[in-house]
Amino acid sequence: MQLIASLKSKKITPEQLFMLSVLTVNGGNYLYNLILGRVLGPAQFADAAVLITFLLVLSFVAMTFQLVAAKFSVIFENSMFSNFISKVYQNAIAVGFILGALIVLFSNTLQQVFNTSSSNMFVVFGVGVPLYFIMSVNRGVFQGKKAFKQLSITYQAEMLSRLFITLGLIFLFSLQSSVVIALGILISFAFGLIPFKTEHISFKKTFLDKAQSKQIRNFFVLTAFYELTQIIINNSDILLVKHYFESYEAGLYASLALIGRIVYFIAWMFVMLLLPTVVQLEKEGKETAPILFKYVGYIAGIAALIIIGCALFPETAITLLFGDSYLAMAPLLWKYALATGMFAVSNIFAYYYLSLDQYVPVIISGVFGVLQMGLVVFFHGSLAQVVHMQIVAMVLLLVIQIIFFRWNAARKAKKELV
Repeated sequence: MQLIASLKSKKITPEQLFMLSVLTVNGGNYLYNLILGRVLGPAQFADAAVLITFLLVLSFVAMTFQLVAAKFSVIFENSMFSNFISKVYQNAIAVGFILGALIVLFSNTLQQVFNTSSSNMFVVFGVGVPLYFIMSVNRGVFQGKKAFKQLSITYQAEMLSRLFITLGLIFLFSLQSSVVIALGILISFAFGLIPFKTEHISFKKTFLDKAQSKQIRNFFVLTAFYELTQIIINNSDILLVKHYFESYEAGLYASLALIGRIVYFIAWMFVMLLLPTVVQLEKEGKETAPILFKYVGYIAGIAALIIIGCALFPETAITLLFGDSYLAMAPLLWKYALATGMFAVSNIFAYYYLSLDQYVPVIISGVFGVLQMGLVVFFHGSLAQVVHMQIVAMVLLLVIQIIFFRWNAARKAKKELV
């Protein structure tokens, strides 16, 4: 009885609630992908993997607006915040419509490039793009204001609606078309708007002073560049494999990528907490490095456990998650997890410096993102070679990020002594 009473007395903090929510969302998204992989089989799952990869690419592009909204929601207040967030919404909606229109317009070209069975799946996906940008700005406000309960709800609503609507259409009506998957994604964007604060959207002309505009613009450009590197590092391998290999092999690789990226999706949870915390500490003139060490330790530990698990039980993991059809990927599982784990740790360093408006680590990530893509373009004789090229690029990226951190810390210490 005493134990129960003590547990009841301990309230869950908003941060802990959000972390629990993110784990649930990632679990739901994994379940969604795993069921698709089992139901569709390797060849058809390759088409689904292209759509899922497009969704990830879209999330990284929209994340630029989310992070801008998050950072300056901490800094700006009252009328300044209202003007700022209205401007962000206006720009996000414009970019969303342009990108969505381009995807619809070039749907036939996309079908040819990625060897998909239909161009209509890109049309349906393109229609939903503006909604995703609106949703991302809304999330950015919640993130910046540390309204983690509302932030959790929007992620849960998106995940649950996509899971149940897509799988419902597949199982109830025996529809296994890529268009059905695209439709499920589109509808989930609408559900992801819950809860939504309509008062933040205004189409009236808003004005910010020159200093504020410059500060926002610089951070936006820096963030956009970094999110571009995220797209390259995180998604180029799947798209290139879909281009260079047959659908069956591309489907096998998609299953490998999904399992191996578990550590990255867990790391994303810490990134969401890292940015507003670092910005707030910097605003208050407090030391920010300890929060970096804390999250790097978490991610490195989680990555190590996942890599060891993938090395010891690869066949068990693949059979449980995807089935016997995907067992050919078992020898590569721990290697892919190793590449992803190193990327996840280096990603924490990059987002930390991004929060502090320092651009060198962002450029470093960009260089190695292009290097990874280049290595895969020139060395893709087998799926194993594709994975090995990623390990080379990610080892170098992590080493350079650590060297930069040590150099920057030493330079800062030297300045303080002077």
